[in-house]
Amino acid sequence: MSFEWGKFSKKALKSIRESNARINIWEGSVRSGKTISSIVRWLDYIETGPKGDLLMCGKTERTLKRNILDVIESIVGSKNYKLNQGQGEVYIFGRRIYIVGANDERAEGKIRGLTLAGAYCDEITLYPESFWTMLLSRLSVKGAKLFGTTNPDSPYHWLKVNYIDRANELDIKVFSFRLEDNPNLDPNYIEQLKKEYTGLWKKRYIDGLWVMAEGVVYDMFDERKHVISEMPECERYWVAVDYGTNNPTVFLLQGQKGNVYYTLKEYYYDSTKTGRQKTDVEYAKDLKEFIGDKKVTAIIVDPSAASFIAQLRKNGFFNVKKADNEVLDGIRHVSTLLSNNRYFVHESCKNLIKEKASYVWDMKAQQKGEDKPLKQNDHASDAERYGLYTMRHSMKVIDKPVGW
Repeated sequence: MSFEWGKFSKKALKSIRESNARINIWEGSVRSGKTISSIVRWLDYIETGPKGDLLMCGKTERTLKRNILDVIESIVGSKNYKLNQGQGEVYIFGRRIYIVGANDERAEGKIRGLTLAGAYCDEITLYPESFWTMLLSRLSVKGAKLFGTTNPDSPYHWLKVNYIDRANELDIKVFSFRLEDNPNLDPNYIEQLKKEYTGLWKKRYIDGLWVMAEGVVYDMFDERKHVISEMPECERYWVAVDYGTNNPTVFLLQGQKGNVYYTLKEYYYDSTKTGRQKTDVEYAKDLKEFIGDKKVTAIIVDPSAASFIAQLRKNGFFNVKKADNEVLDGIRHVSTLLSNNRYFVHESCKNLIKEKASYVWDMKAQQKGEDKPLKQNDHASDAERYGLYTMRHSMKVIDKPVGW
């Protein structure tokens, strides 16, 4: 990875100079310069901060490497950087730094017992509060400081309510950035980025606002625009599955043509309406009939449906893969496709279209600072997200699809 220095805005330079509190947070829009400013300050702290152990954390070690460590390696060079991921350590300027992922409530156990002289945190709002609380208690070396970045989230998020909103009471400095604060961005790029995000995502990631997720999840969905009557011939196809026992089971045939995605056909079986639950064997038979003579590159299944995945593989479906079930990231991906007119649904997919009006944010979860869709009327929408988000990195057309 190559790195080229750009210009630093006055706000960025000020944040580097003045981030001398116990807790220093860079928050705001994507691509606004907050991350590189925090990295420069962190590199200075590695060399000049108090002696003692240091820690770097992200939602996962993988995202920390991608977002931060790879950038640092490009800045300081291989002579000043050595990653020992198997040991959970990175050496920068010869100084050992522990690296951890803070993906769930168990993460706080990873740092119990540490005594830290400093910490760097990427994507703070994605951490469980228990990890953050434990981390602050570990920063006990005299002069220890924390540096971190985040995009805005719910105004009820624990980071906003308990820390950012109390900056005047606590030893915290908060530096807020917007797109326009990055002098290295082309104005045309900024305009395109603003168009690509809509609704909740635009307010948070472009406008830099801490706002609630309210109402319909896919408020950009327009039946007149996104529902099609003609069946396009796609370059490749796959099937997305949301498996239910007491809940409905859904299969969606999805496809890609050029840079556009489609959901073309649906299977929807609701045992509560028919009065009979089907077996895994029966669903596997239905799936074979649903696919017909289509050559599908993958069958993407709800990761919790272990028994159905096993049955499919037993029946010779060798291209079965577990869905990437990052809910918010998946919703954002589908929203972006809809906003950019890169995703369409065939009119025959009645249940999926119907859910677009009833797939809403959970307001009780919002009061706790959590973004979650309400778990009702969501089975086709879950399958839709599984397929589109899991296949997001496979845009290249596959000439010879894997048969089942």
